[in-house]
Amino acid sequence: MFDTVLIANRGEIALRIQRACHGLGLRTVAVYSQADQDAVYVRQADQALCIGPAAPGLSYLNQAAILFAAEVSGAQAIHPGYGFLSESAAFAERVERAGLTFIGPSAACIRTMGDKVAAKRAMRQAGVPCVPGPDGALPQDPAAIQAIARDIGYPVIVKASGGGGGRGMRVVQEEGLLLDALALTSEEARRAFGNPEVYIEKFLLHPRHVEIQVLADSHGNAVWLGSRDCSLQRRHQKVLEEAPAPGIDPAQLARVGERCAQACRQIGYCGVGTFEFLFENGAFYFIEMNTRLQVEHPVTEMTSGIDIVQQQIRVARGECLTLTQDDVTCQGHALECRINAEDPQTFAPAPGRITGWRMPGGFGVRVDSHAGAGYRVPPYYDSMIAKLIVHGATREDALARMRLALAEMSIEGIATNLPLHRDILLDPGFSQGAVDIHHLERWLQERQTI
Repeated sequence: MFDTVLIANRGEIALRIQRACHGLGLRTVAVYSQADQDAVYVRQADQALCIGPAAPGLSYLNQAAILFAAEVSGAQAIHPGYGFLSESAAFAERVERAGLTFIGPSAACIRTMGDKVAAKRAMRQAGVPCVPGPDGALPQDPAAIQAIARDIGYPVIVKASGGGGGRGMRVVQEEGLLLDALALTSEEARRAFGNPEVYIEKFLLHPRHVEIQVLADSHGNAVWLGSRDCSLQRRHQKVLEEAPAPGIDPAQLARVGERCAQACRQIGYCGVGTFEFLFENGAFYFIEMNTRLQVEHPVTEMTSGIDIVQQQIRVARGECLTLTQDDVTCQGHALECRINAEDPQTFAPAPGRITGWRMPGGFGVRVDSHAGAGYRVPPYYDSMIAKLIVHGATREDALARMRLALAEMSIEGIATNLPLHRDILLDPGFSQGAVDIHHLERWLQERQTI
């Protein structure tokens, strides 16, 4: 058990975690860089400590500084949020060695699921459907590698075992290009992730990106909290998410969801997590698991009625889940727009001072943000400044509510992608639902040619 949580993150997720902690009666310690000293969650924390200059490597990625802040403040637990150190097995180990609670899965689970090859092997053993391709290291013999690719069938995709965030992957259309692609991707992976291992699997041409949210405790209990569709992406970065994934048979979703929960029980997973799948021609294919809180968790909270962050903290305290699978129901439909400080045409980051801030409201509307009028968006971090979430009785109801909310929302002083989201919500293809992961980039190209 613990009563003080150090939040090792910044921005909207730091504020979201802080609110969840306060709702549970827990004290919070905010650590911040010099660039974030005026942030609202810093002012609202029970204690706040500066851990370094703006550069993430000298502050939010500085493990020693964060652990020292925990020691000085008396915090007994560390919540990593998402990004930064949230999926670092080495950091989780250091937290555990310091006698503190890491609010997330064990270092062993992070390490297994962070390695795409090991994760795929574990999921196959748990009966979770995977993308066609070997779940072991590739052989050294080039001819043997080419034979594996021929057996899978072209096109194939070469991926870094330790990759993520859309990096460390390369599509190969024909055999003559395979070996060069392997060499290039391996070198990129070595430089970016410190792990040159790569693997190959079938490249699906028109898949959707569908996720299953799970929650597990340390007593062998696990539930899945519904599905999300995150197919609206640009350069592998999500732009808009929704729950549940539209147009998929609920019985099929339930079968896959239960396998995900069973996988958590099998590997001894504790905490929240997300199984990511490609979905094509009515079939699910596992690609990876995120062993942390997701940016898009609010859409699942809106449809399930469950405070995912508080549940994450409770199971980290050693509590048993009070939820059974029969308690989890999906009500209505939710959408989330990621509002970024960026040029809506070029997508270039647009830091600066916000001079006007008008947020939408009303039934079924939620805004998660740490920003406001007078806030200066720093140039050192991710450009997301808010998440606009709506809930409706049906998908059509949620779409209509999001259009109204986007029309009401106004941010002045900096460029944002609000105009892009307003246009996306008018796109007939997206409104119809079930678009593939290439839809947004096709749509953006078509807009440029008009």
